[in-house]
Amino acid sequence: MIELLQDYWKPFLYSDGHQITGLAMTLWLLSASIFIGFLVSVPLSIARVSSRCYLRWPVQFYTYLFRGTPLYIQLLICYTGIYSLAAVRAQPVLDAFFRDAMNCTILAFALNTCAYTTEIFAGAIRNMAHGEVEAAKAYGLTGWKLYAYVIMPSALRRSLPYYSNEVILMLHSTTVAFTATVPDILKVARDANSATFLTFQSFGVTALIYLMVTFALVGLFRIAERRWLAFLGPAH
Repeated sequence: MIELLQDYWKPFLYSDGHQITGLAMTLWLLSASIFIGFLVSVPLSIARVSSRCYLRWPVQFYTYLFRGTPLYIQLLICYTGIYSLAAVRAQPVLDAFFRDAMNCTILAFALNTCAYTTEIFAGAIRNMAHGEVEAAKAYGLTGWKLYAYVIMPSALRRSLPYYSNEVILMLHSTTVAFTATVPDILKVARDANSATFLTFQSFGVTALIYLMVTFALVGLFRIAERRWLAFLGPAH
């Protein structure tokens, strides 16, 4: 174990001397995919609960598609499937984008988490108290102002416990990034295992790192819930 840590603690944490690896890479994948997924899911969740079928149905199909297929398959399609199309390789911008493993990985992760986040936010919008919306309308809030000042702030706060689960699941899902040769924590563990044959130690260190990051995320979300969901607690 000591020899393993002496040789691989830097790759496990941040770099192998040539590129970002390990924990730093995993956190980058998680942050980028969650950030993109969150931004896109907010308008999509509004469209998901829309009474207009031409807005609701495309979003419903998208969430059904990405929630109904494994992330591993989605990553393979983004990383190798799309680039195999002649029409994609013929376009310089698309060719450059899909030739890069990092771009493909973040795209697959962002699309996947966005689908789940959209459904989480849409469910929170549906479960809003009717009185809140009626009170906002009584004050003259309609259209985008109603969503911007009342519905979405309330829905996002109430979604925190469910969204925290999605973030943690996304952290664990980043383990498939090694499929696209992205040097995340699991990729470093596999390399260390191949070089040293210390299987238990290599993957044990990996499990410990994921465990510590998960505990940190749970703690951050608990702090956020105590701050933004305090109004749901008992009155003092």
